[in-house]
Amino acid sequence: MDDQDRKAEMAAIEARIAAAKGLQEPKARMDEHYSGAQMAWRMVIELVAGLGIGFGIGYGLDLFFGTLPIFMVLFVMLGLAAGVKTMLRSAQEMQDRKMAEEAGVEYVPNGMRKKPLAKSDEE
Repeated sequence: MDDQDRKAEMAAIEARIAAAKGLQEPKARMDEHYSGAQMAWRMVIELVAGLGIGFGIGYGLDLFFGTLPIFMVLFVMLGLAAGVKTMLRSAQEMQDRKMAEEAGVEYVPNGMRKKPLAKSDEE
């Protein structure tokens, strides 16, 4: 093998390595685009977290004071109320995001901006 063959072979190997590295690069993610199932699971987790935290606080207080499960019942109800409130806030956020998308304005969590989306932002 002479130098020309080796150079050509090395160039071919380098091209194959570069192509393999290109396949392994992470694909660009679509930020802030959630499916309905993801949002539903988020809402379920928020509700269960509220119930769990309420249960834990109530049970701990009942053990500490040696009472009947009155604190547990009370705090489970408070946790349920907190979970439902958080779920409603998430639903409102989804609705605001959808309305902003339909109106063609950029969504901001505290309200909608009045400027229209640029063509590159819509993709």
